[in-house]
Amino acid sequence: MPPIVSTSIRVDKERRTVELDDGRQVRLDPEDPRSEGYASILEGLSELGRPVYLELDPQTSAIQLLLIPHVARVATITPTDEGLSVEIDPSHARHVLPRGAANFEDLERGLREAASSRDPIILTETDSHEIIDVRPYRPSPEGPPLPLPERKLPRPRPWPWPWIEWFLWWLCWPWWWWFRCTSQAQAQQAFAAMSATTCDPTTVPPLCIPFMFPDNGCWARAHEMCRLMINMGLSPRKVWISGTLHAATRNNPQCFVNWAWHVAPTLCVRGPRFFQTQRMVIDPSLMTGPATEAAWKGVQGDPSATLTHTAASDYYWGSTDPTYTQTNADLATYRLALKNRSLQVGPPPYANCP
Repeated sequence: MPPIVSTSIRVDKERRTVELDDGRQVRLDPEDPRSEGYASILEGLSELGRPVYLELDPQTSAIQLLLIPHVARVATITPTDEGLSVEIDPSHARHVLPRGAANFEDLERGLREAASSRDPIILTETDSHEIIDVRPYRPSPEGPPLPLPERKLPRPRPWPWPWIEWFLWWLCWPWWWWFRCTSQAQAQQAFAAMSATTCDPTTVPPLCIPFMFPDNGCWARAHEMCRLMINMGLSPRKVWISGTLHAATRNNPQCFVNWAWHVAPTLCVRGPRFFQTQRMVIDPSLMTGPATEAAWKGVQGDPSATLTHTAASDYYWGSTDPTYTQTNADLATYRLALKNRSLQVGPPPYANCP
């Protein structure tokens, strides 16, 4: 039985059925311990207006596998020895189309057509980020189309503003910068406060931050952390890293994640000597405490990676989200992804990882 991708989802828990596009109905198997979790995830996807990918039992039409697709635009396609490495927006993960895939040619054609047209697609991948399905995205008539940000590099300030800012910085330094920065203790408190918001991977309550799903969504995690730190009276900024990134983690079944880029908040921190300051990264998805930018870069496996600094208001490579509407939607999506992974392979952290 071919898989189903549906942009319309209606869950009837009493009848244990799910209605999809064109009125098609599928079952939630009462004997499957995952069914209650599947129902919760399907309801969440319905509320967000996001599609679902389902594989069914051919005899009973019961759900055997649920995956949460990306609604995205194809940014780049890079040939590799193993097949194709694909970058999409919005996403910072590296997505792979293995050359040995049964429908490699059809999937490659769909990806290249989408890259050329810049039209949005529904891209489904396995938990190890191997692409298994690509099709055009047609939003449900019951909901608005999803906003898809375009990745933009920060624009440099026109001359002579960089010189003026440099002059003002030296004129005010060290007094203004010293007193504007936080103490080491405050930075540690901020990190602890961010870490405390992490999600329980099986229940993923509202408002938690899914640090235990490091694969994707770093821009939303960073934006929410900045909001929380601003509410604490702090002045965060952001640091973005771009490269061939490979980071070890116990929160992925493979014990690592591969990224094309990553972002986290930073704080200006005083000390240890008078008038000495440095930028410290607040990133509970990777680190166990406030880290220097050099240490943060070092754990991501690419010495030639580049860093870009922006204001806290930069949401996704040049786009902003001042009302946090998109932030909340993206965080909700990756909470569901964390819950779905916990249903499929068990909750993180994974004991097999060092």
